[in-house]
Amino acid sequence: MRTRVSGAAAALGVVVAGVAAPGATAAPAGAKDVTAAVLAGDDVTLSGDTVVTVPAGRTTYDGVFRGRGTLTVRGSGTLILTKDSDFTLPASRQRVTTRGGNHPYTTVSNPDAPAITVERGATLQYGTGGGTGLIGHFPYDTPGYRLNQLNIRVDGTLRLSLVRTVNLGTISGSGLVSQPRFMWGKLDIAGTHPFSGVIDNGTAMDAGKSEYPVSLPNARAVLNQGTWTVDTPLGQTVTLRQNFYQREYGSDINVQSRPGSKVVLTGQYSWSDRGGDTNPSLSDPALNWRPARKNVNKRGTNIKGADVQWGDGTTDRIFMPGTAETVYINLLAARARSRLTFDYDGPVTLGAPIGGGRFHDTLSAPGAGDVVIKGTKGNDVTFAAVQYYDGSTTVQKGAVLRLGSGRKGGDGGLHTKGRLYKVVNDGSLILRNTAAPLVLSRIGGSGSLTQSGTATATLTGAAVTYTGTTTVTKGTLALDGTGLAHSRAIRLTGSGARLDVRDAPGATLNLATSLSGRGTVVGSVTSTGEVAGGVTVTGDYAQRAGGRLVAGGGALKVGGKVALAGRLDARAVASPDAPAPPKTEEKPKPKSKAGSGARTKTGAETVTLIDHVGRGRTTGTFSGLKEGATVEAGGAGYRISYRGGDGNDVVLAPATASPSASARAAGEPSGPKAAHPQNAAGRGFLSGAWWPVAAALGLLATLLVAAAKRRRGRRQGGRHASTR
Repeated sequence: MRTRVSGAAAALGVVVAGVAAPGATAAPAGAKDVTAAVLAGDDVTLSGDTVVTVPAGRTTYDGVFRGRGTLTVRGSGTLILTKDSDFTLPASRQRVTTRGGNHPYTTVSNPDAPAITVERGATLQYGTGGGTGLIGHFPYDTPGYRLNQLNIRVDGTLRLSLVRTVNLGTISGSGLVSQPRFMWGKLDIAGTHPFSGVIDNGTAMDAGKSEYPVSLPNARAVLNQGTWTVDTPLGQTVTLRQNFYQREYGSDINVQSRPGSKVVLTGQYSWSDRGGDTNPSLSDPALNWRPARKNVNKRGTNIKGADVQWGDGTTDRIFMPGTAETVYINLLAARARSRLTFDYDGPVTLGAPIGGGRFHDTLSAPGAGDVVIKGTKGNDVTFAAVQYYDGSTTVQKGAVLRLGSGRKGGDGGLHTKGRLYKVVNDGSLILRNTAAPLVLSRIGGSGSLTQSGTATATLTGAAVTYTGTTTVTKGTLALDGTGLAHSRAIRLTGSGARLDVRDAPGATLNLATSLSGRGTVVGSVTSTGEVAGGVTVTGDYAQRAGGRLVAGGGALKVGGKVALAGRLDARAVASPDAPAPPKTEEKPKPKSKAGSGARTKTGAETVTLIDHVGRGRTTGTFSGLKEGATVEAGGAGYRISYRGGDGNDVVLAPATASPSASARAAGEPSGPKAAHPQNAAGRGFLSGAWWPVAAALGLLATLLVAAAKRRRGRRQGGRHASTR
């Protein structure tokens, strides 16, 4: 055997084992049969390929294997070894040598052909619960562990009944490698293993260490009934793609890593209720989410100062499915703070809190680490439990984080009282709690925030600085000590959407960007930005110079004072020539209030820009638009009035009407808005065309009076002439 050291590995002083491909599954032709010697308990000296056929039942072997050769175990029974055996491959098959360095870690590539083979149907057991019974040869000076030269192929079952740390070399085959429960030994799984079967961890196994990485690219599953520990050398990424299963209470996965290293887990850690040791599986995925008898499905992970990633952007099956009753997740500080990254290509739900306690007592201390939602397309993560880690939460561009599932019992949240708490949102943050109020602060980034839960969500403090769009689809988003000054737009898309600004600075939304939608601002608005019609403001509305009101989406409804400046944008007012909606015989459409944008075939109607439901007068005007000024909108001409409706609405009346036609005469008693002529659609002649008739009648009366005077003057002149 020989070793190759190249590239970065050589620079790090890596010990590399390079060899030939694994051998075949069947015993070599011409192999020597030593079954009789084994059944007699005699020591066996190998002198080439050797085979043992184990009869049904259990055969305990108190002898040893030595010499040079290979050993194949076949048959239908179990061969139990009570003593350590040490033999070597024939010299012609040995190709590995080793070279070290000042900080070596070991990698194994192209492993030797197996020295030991367990055929399908047979079981080979190392030990009887003590410290001996292993087959191994350890010629390498590998740091931190003993690398076994005798690789093994398992197509049947290999059972490790040893209370010591062992290494099996490179494992291949498709069978079962099993360690009984409460067998306080440990298996060091070092290097890359082509094994495609199941590993049954009954007590403890180390998959990787600072001295060696690990790879199990083909392993079908790990049945974890003890502690499975993953670690890495410096600067290495360890990826485990298989599913993990638990069958009994008390198992966990501990993850450690070194600086510059990462552990990627792309499978799922699930309970198993069927399939036995060789094919663990779960009959119904929902069983992961509710407690089983005696909590046998309670499983957990302890991330100990490690950089861990769940998923690799190609799956939508979360690594830890379950709730606080069925799983626990601890982020711990060991040499460094931990980091957990979610990288999925579809929606996943985290139903349990991330804490920092000891094992199952996860909420006894806050977690010491940070969480990242990676910007992979489709990565949409829901926190359906209140989290308890003290650290940052980063939502990368293109990713989605939902706090709350939007269903009963699925409310989420973050540990906002933590010293290191903050949210860096460059993607989408969606708030969906249904019962528990949600309070968030220290939110930065370029991403968007959406409130879509029925429970109130509150943004608090001056450190709410995210620059993306703020959307409320339903429920209430309250502001406490913040005014969303950095958010590029505010959209209240649903009629039940509420933005409560009563605890914002000055109890006012100081708008410098845009506000639109059909929802309600609870409180006052001072705008130097853009407001689109359709929004309701329960308090005062003040539009300053630089502000703009965009008409066409319905009236802006204001319950307090209205003070105007800035611009009016009426380009979106629909053309009066637009076709009317089709009539229905069954349900005639009710008459609309003027200003709702309704039109009939008779032409343009009055459009209400601001429905001022408060009692005060509207003060100020839009820039360049005094009372009665002409406004071109939707291909038609209008005149603006600030005394429309019941006397204080801001309206656009058709330009064919008098400039004051929509304004109530001074001193006229006020009444319901619907009773005013300009607030009823379809009034025909009297609603907008009465003043030309009145003018014509007045002119006719003037001409008749003048003609009468002239006639009287002529008659009087004639009489005087006749008397002279």
